[in-house]
Amino acid sequence: MKELSLEKQKELYAGGMTGSLWSAIYRSVNVFTDLGRYLGSSIRRFSERKFCNY
Repeated sequence: MKELSLEKQKELYAGGMTGSLWSAIYRSVNVFTDLGRYLGSSIRRFSERKFCNY
């Protein structure tokens, strides 16, 4: 394997948006939307006094 000089190494750059990064962004957006949905439905059930009886 050929070693690169320091100047050539500084010119290299990797891809900024990889598949794993997009996947992590997608999962975090899903987590926040799910939290909003659960919080909204629990506020609605609490305000309407509709609780599950165990």
